[in-house]
Amino acid sequence: MHDGIRLEAAGVPTAVIVTSEFVHEAEVQRAALGLDSMRPVVITHPLSTLSDEQILARGRQAAPQAVEVWTRG
Repeated sequence: MHDGIRLEAAGVPTAVIVTSEFVHEAEVQRAALGLDSMRPVVITHPLSTLSDEQILARGRQAAPQAVEVWTRG
């Protein structure tokens, strides 16, 4: 989150990916670090225990959200 906020503050559209379990923490951090406008890309939790096929599905879940972040404005 910190690196993403630094990039966003520098004008680089950044897609920070978090699992659904950590959305609240991401929101707290972005508010504390002064970038409330940054919206994380949210994928279904968990991630670390998945098969390669399931991880690919998470990538498919993240891709449209990330493209939206990178192309906004």
